[in-house]
Amino acid sequence: MRERSLGYRNSFSRAMSRPARLTLLLMLASTPALGQSTQDDVPADEAAIEALAELEAQEQSDASSSVDLPSLPGLFARALDNDADLARQRLELEAVEQEEPLARSQLLPQLTASGGYLWQDSTNIQTEPDDFGLDQEATRPGEIEEQYWRVQLEQPLFSLERWRGMGRADAQVSAAELDLALVERDLALKVSEAYVNAYLASRTLGLLEAQQESLELQVRQANRAYELGVGDRINLLEAQSRFDQSIADTVEAENDLDDALSELERLTGVRPAFEGHRLGNLNAVDIEGDLGNGQDWLERIVQNLDVQRAAAERKINDQDTSVRRGGYFPEINLNLSYSDRVSDDELRESEDYRANVEVSMPLFRGGYTVASVRQGELRTAASQKALDNQRNLAAQEVRQRLRSLDGNERRLEALGQAIESSELFLEAAERGEQLGLRDLVDVLDARASLYDQRIQFVDTLGNFVLDRLALESAVGDLGREDLERSMDLLMRITQSGDGDPAR
Repeated sequence: MRERSLGYRNSFSRAMSRPARLTLLLMLASTPALGQSTQDDVPADEAAIEALAELEAQEQSDASSSVDLPSLPGLFARALDNDADLARQRLELEAVEQEEPLARSQLLPQLTASGGYLWQDSTNIQTEPDDFGLDQEATRPGEIEEQYWRVQLEQPLFSLERWRGMGRADAQVSAAELDLALVERDLALKVSEAYVNAYLASRTLGLLEAQQESLELQVRQANRAYELGVGDRINLLEAQSRFDQSIADTVEAENDLDDALSELERLTGVRPAFEGHRLGNLNAVDIEGDLGNGQDWLERIVQNLDVQRAAAERKINDQDTSVRRGGYFPEINLNLSYSDRVSDDELRESEDYRANVEVSMPLFRGGYTVASVRQGELRTAASQKALDNQRNLAAQEVRQRLRSLDGNERRLEALGQAIESSELFLEAAERGEQLGLRDLVDVLDARASLYDQRIQFVDTLGNFVLDRLALESAVGDLGREDLERSMDLLMRITQSGDGDPAR
């Protein structure tokens, strides 16, 4: 998923991190302020104390809450019923399926019935002999009416072209079924990507909102200390700058979340809710590191749907060429018919039974058959090259996903260690500020680094989830259990409520 474009990723790489509300409020309410020694204490702001009480109550409520993310398999099931492109492809399949009865009809008897009415006024030597100088009576009436009808049965006995048409129709139906499977696969990947994007955007927005609230308290406390003459204006400007930047990042994250939710709504017909959750313990992520031998994955690309579709296209062209070659062979047909004619002219009345076998052999058609067969052979050769190319693309996709999964796994492990180190550094910076050994900027930088690493961890986990789904898709093994496993992986780092997202 290296080419996947996520707007919030760029905004976070250039933005500072997101401080923890609860820890910050504890520091502001009960410790010395803004890098001053304990001899210059600043009274805690009343709003900070009230916010602290609310957060403590929220933490107690979160302990009994349960995680209930929107169901990814459920959203995909909705998308199967809602997606217009999938509905179109289903109708296309039904239309192509009619090729089989159409081809079969060319091998079955063709029964036709015809009839008519005739009025005729004829002048000739038999109807008007006087007009021809003959002295005799007319032997046939000049004006007649008659009715006639006919039933005819035609049965092909041998037609290689028609017989091979059945094979071509079967190949066309198989290709249409693969087209439907491809649309379903792509829909599953689209829903999964939109789901992961929405999840990451919602978690990011939660971090930004928490940062904004805590920075607002930081600015308030820094301003209070500055007004009392015990604070540093540089610390105040630094806190204000980061607070303003957090507002801009929050707006961008809201847009990213709306975009992801809109895509989910377009695909599924519903707008799922990702609010009411926060990041939990990132160490709870259990990555399945052993993906096995890469050669084993490459051997499974024969199940890749794109490869199978290319093979089906080659089979269609091969069958079509066989049909065209049938033009070199004769055709044998059996014809049976019955006709009855009732007329005022007795000599025209008849009742006929006929049976005949006809053999037709094309001798020369102006070079049509030769050109047609040559055209079919060239299309078959072209489709074989397309199949080879699709196999190469599938193999490259597998290799790329395996490399990406391995890189993401190692990156997650490194980020996990970095987060632990950043948490220790943040604690040291906070303690140093309390003792007057560090200033506010050091604490803000420590929090910025911790938040940025947590965001990178979640973003990398999202890439890992999408890469694993893409890998299963590349070997034609993407199923409901893969969606469930992806959702379970995200739920492991998710907790209910709006508690402190930084710890």
